Amino acid sequence: MLTELSIRDVVTVDKLDIGFASGLTVLTGETGAGKSIVLDALGLALGGRADAALIRKGADKLAVSAAFTLPRKHPAFGILAAQDLGAEDDAIVLRRTLSADGRSKAFINDQPVTVSLLRGLGALLVEVHGQFETHGLLDPATHMDALDAFRAAGKPSAAPDSACREAWSAWRAAASALKSAQDLLAAAQNEEETLRHHAAELDTLAPQPGEEQELAAARAVMRHGEAITKALSEARAAVSDAADVENALRTAVARINRVAAQAGGRLDTLVQAFDRAAIEASEALRELDRAESDLDADPAALERAEERLFALKAAARKHGCAVDDLAALRDTIKAKIAALDTGAGDIKKLASAEKATRMAYEQAAGVLSKARIAAAREFDKQMARELAPLKLDKATFRTVVGAKPEAAWNEHGIDRVAFEIATNPGTPPGPLNKIASGGELARFMLALKVVLAGTQDRAALIFDEVDAGVSGATANAVGERLARLARDVQVLVVTHAPQVAARGDHHWRVSKASRAGQTTTKVEELDAAARREEIARMLAGEKVTDEARAAATKLMSAAS
Repeated sequence: MLTELSIRDVVTVDKLDIGFASGLTVLTGETGAGKSIVLDALGLALGGRADAALIRKGADKLAVSAAFTLPRKHPAFGILAAQDLGAEDDAIVLRRTLSADGRSKAFINDQPVTVSLLRGLGALLVEVHGQFETHGLLDPATHMDALDAFRAAGKPSAAPDSACREAWSAWRAAASALKSAQDLLAAAQNEEETLRHHAAELDTLAPQPGEEQELAAARAVMRHGEAITKALSEARAAVSDAADVENALRTAVARINRVAAQAGGRLDTLVQAFDRAAIEASEALRELDRAESDLDADPAALERAEERLFALKAAARKHGCAVDDLAALRDTIKAKIAALDTGAGDIKKLASAEKATRMAYEQAAGVLSKARIAAAREFDKQMARELAPLKLDKATFRTVVGAKPEAAWNEHGIDRVAFEIATNPGTPPGPLNKIASGGELARFMLALKVVLAGTQDRAALIFDEVDAGVSGATANAVGERLARLARDVQVLVVTHAPQVAARGDHHWRVSKASRAGQTTTKVEELDAAARREEIARMLAGEKVTDEARAAATKLMSAAS
């Protein structure tokens, strides 16, 4: 709910802080006292249009803030979380400043935000209904949600809704799979000849992952083959010039072994060292033979490596990929070719699945439509009961549930919902905001809100002179419905009707005072005695009589 409204330098308000409570709060005051200023200031805090003319004369800027306390499940917290503006507690504070040069700044919980974000959040928190300005249910886009909320309140089972959502999701998945397969097949058919040519080329080339690196390393060795061969030859010559190294080491071992026993083990380590040296020399000579053999095995190997690298790189350039990606590209091309052979059969299966899921969705959406039509009949009955006491007995209200074009179908079904009215017998029904006059429109909105009580997320509802043009029993009916509505949601009403004012749980009076040529607006909360006096003034006019006070007491007693 709205807990506090702070206003600084707005028109005739210099400094004003108003604390609000739950239930029905009424604002009264003489014409021109400044009640509209309070609503204009709240509108600014909610992201409404800013006009520098609202800045109090002599001030550089205005500032307004509105504080709300909400249950944590309220969708406003989801919006804040999405914008990294999470609130630490259940409070949300909207603030707006406006400078004389027309520059406006917006804040949520003291963090700067765009005015559009402030406006979007404000629309979730407060709904304003008046003779000349109203939001929310006047927008046909909100009517289906309102009807669904009414239906859910009457029958809590969400089975038709969830079944429709699930069927929509399955249909969309099947349709997406079908389209992807069709697109792939069409693309493959358009380039079939090219694909088969490329596949044949790559099959002939037979690229392997990592082949480029291996060839480059081998090529580097072969490019230095002459130097390596010379070094190996020199090594061979050095060993040969020094006689047979391995036999020399073996001879040394044999001669030492002849006397090893007489040495008492002192020559064992020496024998072992000569043995190892002989073995290592033998291994080194074999490796030398192998290295010389490898270099001499194929003199044309360098040329072949060069040609292979050139072919691989040319293919990579042609296909716009890395050499190591050629093997994967070959597999992809072959998959596209395979799709040509099996694609028609796959598409037939996918088309069958798409058709089946579409039929399932249409069936689920039809069940949901029937539920909405049944709910619409009950909704219209309840609206009819509310209209007559509000001096709208000649008007008719109807909820139209019709089919949307297929392009507009979604997870919520195939329906278009619109609230329509006819204010006089024999006239065709039409949209609320096109048919009803200002006073009628506000009362229609009141009736809608009463029927929808408890089904919507607004933190507060504001009615600006919803009682305009009515009095007596009709004004009393308006007050009774406002009080009933305030059991489920905080309601603020600006009123000139004593019957409405008497129903308030809280009563604020707006008045003007002039001092030193400066006019200021003030708002004060009234106690029981002051309330009686204010209601008596509303009954009697400028001069309050004892009879008016008695009538005010009677109204207040009847309301309680």
